[in-house]
Amino acid sequence: MKSHDMRVLVLANQKGGVGKTTTTINLGTALAAIGEKVLIIDLDPQGNASTGLGIDRKSRTTSTYDVMIGESSLASVIQPTAVPRLWLAPSTLDLLGVELEIAGDKDRAFKMRTAIRELASADESDPFTYVLLDCPPSLNLLTINAMSAADSVLVPLQCEFFALEGLSQLLSTVEQVRTSLNPNLTIHGVVLTMFDPRNNLATQVVADVRQFMGEKVYDTVIPRNVRVSEAPSHGKPVLLYDLKCTGSQAYLKLASEVIQRERRLRAA
Repeated sequence: MKSHDMRVLVLANQKGGVGKTTTTINLGTALAAIGEKVLIIDLDPQGNASTGLGIDRKSRTTSTYDVMIGESSLASVIQPTAVPRLWLAPSTLDLLGVELEIAGDKDRAFKMRTAIRELASADESDPFTYVLLDCPPSLNLLTINAMSAADSVLVPLQCEFFALEGLSQLLSTVEQVRTSLNPNLTIHGVVLTMFDPRNNLATQVVADVRQFMGEKVYDTVIPRNVRVSEAPSHGKPVLLYDLKCTGSQAYLKLASEVIQRERRLRAA
């Protein structure tokens, strides 16, 4: 596989608590489990993706902050995880101040794109096939960097009352980035998360989002599942914590669906 075959997906939603980081961790794990070589880039200052993959703060001597300010290459900050074929570029709280530090740089919106391209060109022997970028729950410069670097946006959407309102705002941001910074950016898909079939509202939200977004909505719906919630406190993706639970099985299905969409895109 050539470096340009590496697919870069950004998981973004300006709302917190929609399952964005959970989806990043577990989709990455599921993709690795079915044979892809995956890199997760943690661009959220909270560092929940790093913690959820068992990388403690003491071992994050360099991070995506160092990449963003140009002091380290992406290759030099990557760490292996407990999941075979899954690597992580961890985050630290230093990212909180990065916007001010790079605000005067002409290429401030393209720091991550440059770093990923350097990684791709240097890593010809066994390249990453998927890069997943986890963003903060806001539409700030870190999220703009991620979208500028990405091929596609994957949107985790909680099955709740204001879901469509938040989705419209995010789609507007994606359109702005496409117009001004990254003309090739597309919406890969919308994944509905935290679905509780006993809740009539959740079922209605699923129907509304499917009507609004059509085929962009993945068939796979991620259920509300206790094991998914427990896994991060053990520093593990849910697939390592409890492979047989409904959450793990849903993320494996989502990974298969993502790969199928990629194959259709390449064939088109």
